Amino acid sequence: MIGRGDGGTVTDDPTMLPAEALLAAYRARRLSPVEVASAVFARIRRHDGAFGAMTRVDEENALAAARASEARWAKAAPAGALDGVPATIKGLVLAKGWPTLRGSKLVDPNQAWSEDAPATARLREAGAVLIGQTATPEFGWKGLTDSPLTGITRNPWNPAHTPGGSSGGAAVAAACGFGALHVGTDGAGSIRIPAAFTGIPGIKPNFGRVPAYPASPFRLVSHVGPMARTVRDCALMLNVLQRPDARDPSALAFEDRDFLAGIDDGVKGMRIGFSPTLGGARVHPEVAARVADSAKALAALGAIVEEEDPKLPAHADAMLTIWSGAAAKLVSMQPPARRGELDPGLVAMAAIGAGFTLNDWFDADAVRMALGRAMAAYLAHFDVLLTPTMPTPPLPAGLDLNEAGQRTWMDWSPFTWPFNMTGQPAMSVPCGFAAGLPVGLQIVGRMFDEAGVLRVARAVERAHPWPFPRLA
Repeated sequence: MIGRGDGGTVTDDPTMLPAEALLAAYRARRLSPVEVASAVFARIRRHDGAFGAMTRVDEENALAAARASEARWAKAAPAGALDGVPATIKGLVLAKGWPTLRGSKLVDPNQAWSEDAPATARLREAGAVLIGQTATPEFGWKGLTDSPLTGITRNPWNPAHTPGGSSGGAAVAAACGFGALHVGTDGAGSIRIPAAFTGIPGIKPNFGRVPAYPASPFRLVSHVGPMARTVRDCALMLNVLQRPDARDPSALAFEDRDFLAGIDDGVKGMRIGFSPTLGGARVHPEVAARVADSAKALAALGAIVEEEDPKLPAHADAMLTIWSGAAAKLVSMQPPARRGELDPGLVAMAAIGAGFTLNDWFDADAVRMALGRAMAAYLAHFDVLLTPTMPTPPLPAGLDLNEAGQRTWMDWSPFTWPFNMTGQPAMSVPCGFAAGLPVGLQIVGRMFDEAGVLRVARAVERAHPWPFPRLA
């Protein structure tokens, strides 16, 4: 047996080992990066046809990188904190040499593709082996993962259901062992929705913690962050992704934080606010029960858990203004003769945005600021806030709306996007199952306090280790 794998069990399958266990195995010469990369590619070939997580697999370059890593480990001279660890890049994030088509038929693949985004560059510098690109909806516009370019990405727990989105390909890749570390983006829940639906941890860091370039069309609500199979791996990855990049003028000042420091300190004495509905969202009863169980488990570990809703201003219309306005800009940039090739849902969202004025946008931004003040007031009394990540189990694959009366996909994800508006860190961790499919617990922290969020998430993980899907 090699090390700890899914949910804390011992495994000899290198594809299911966390990054930390892989690094320990490389150091001890029990595994090599070439063995691990080769096993990951074999796993992708065997299983991804059923799920559609990967949109590009680059065996030639990844194996060359793995051989270089193997040579460094033979000299006990790793290049960085992730040397030899297999990783994927979401198909919205630039990677040198790979056409970044953003799930769209309208992006021309015949470009230079000569630049890495900051997250990609940091992973390369740390020695990670880049396996390939993961699926996204067109331009990352919705909380599902299907696109006109790459079709429907499916949930490995049940392929009839969605893994969520827009980082659904990354979430499926993590759950299935197609790499240990996965770059996601989150503009309205796009890391946390698929993390919840596929049963993995994923963190949306504080706005600006991870530099981003080029700027997202969704601007001030858009974040880049880690997705993995363990909370500690998310922290390890964030240590690397946070490093500075001059191309993002809105990035936070670099502090070189170690997000693994104190992550295992537990929750004894922490004050935790618990809001089961965030003031009125409808929640599936099994989801509500699993999230309540997690709150009780944290209380049993010594946290002071109090059920209390934050007093938030009405914010749904403001987010719709911000999001649909960005969609309208995106669609306006496409050749008019080819707009019929776009996702019809994106076109419909853009039509909503086209009806707003500049004054509407400024009013929405004022609500965004008010929401941030309300959450700051709430978290003056609590260290973190707990909510469900999603109010329902995973939706059927390919279904944009969950029930009658919903206007956009954001209507069925009321717990995620408010914290894109505020910019504060938020994370989803698995907390059980509803209707046989994964349920996520959302942990929302104070501004700049990813460490507190990760500490609570790690306590949940240690108290109730989670499984991963068994692939046929």
